[in-house]
Amino acid sequence: MESPFFIVGPTATGKSELAADIAVSLNAEIVNADAFQIYEGFDILSAKPGATTLRKVAHHLIGVVPIAHEMSAAKYRELAMPVISDIASRGKLALIVGGSGLYIKALTHGLADTPPVDARLREELNALTIDQLRIRLADLDPAAAAQIDTNNRRRLVRAIEICLLSGRPASAQRTQWTEVPGFRGVFVFRDRDDLYQRINKRVEGMLRQRAIEEVRGCGRIGPTAAQMIGVREIQQLIAGDISLAETISKIQRSSRRYAKRQLTWFRQQTNFESLNLSLLSHNEAVEWVTQRALARRTVND
Repeated sequence: MESPFFIVGPTATGKSELAADIAVSLNAEIVNADAFQIYEGFDILSAKPGATTLRKVAHHLIGVVPIAHEMSAAKYRELAMPVISDIASRGKLALIVGGSGLYIKALTHGLADTPPVDARLREELNALTIDQLRIRLADLDPAAAAQIDTNNRRRLVRAIEICLLSGRPASAQRTQWTEVPGFRGVFVFRDRDDLYQRINKRVEGMLRQRAIEEVRGCGRIGPTAAQMIGVREIQQLIAGDISLAETISKIQRSSRRYAKRQLTWFRQQTNFESLNLSLLSHNEAVEWVTQRALARRTVND
């Protein structure tokens, strides 16, 4: 099977439009690796590719999971691997595009053998406050508490579960990852001011479009989809707890912090060549990445 090529990077970098034009030049198909674009609905809030971009090439794993369902890196891998195999079987290249580091690493390195969810323990942990979860994890696994986003309830709960059910620190699972040979790609980023300006503009555009209506009419949201930046803030707006201006400011701030975490994550990965999109035009970036992908295919052949 031909190994896929990865285009990864932080939110609002311009990956979707870039990848679509690269896919056209390579006769490739795109496989989404964004933890929130995989959900049905929330088209605006998750910044799914627009209709024009989607028409350029085939896209996979966008809008295929109900928002009430819980997702994980393991579940994503189960969905993605058959899609990648199918694309390769048809003689095409799979472009993996997204910014969810754990989903991408589940493909490039596989997954550590972690215990399955225990329903009773999960119920007990979900009854705790987020501060109680932080204290519990810090006691069980200080390294994990320092590594993960401790504002993310779902990740706190899962890390505690791994510690309790396996008898080993959750942080140890990262050391068990082994890189799969042949998985290469490009890490795209932008200068800080450029990226933050794009983030701020995107959030303002979301709120002018249907983002509020998306949240208002979404129904029950599962624990993974509930982590999407903007959901909690817009719920507060709908409840009358904050103003529209406060909503925009809070989403912008959360998005900038998320982008910073993504940058830190991908800069630590050694299998992706870096490309600063602030220094190139769109067409120059398309050509640059296309040549890297072609060179990788030539080596593999």
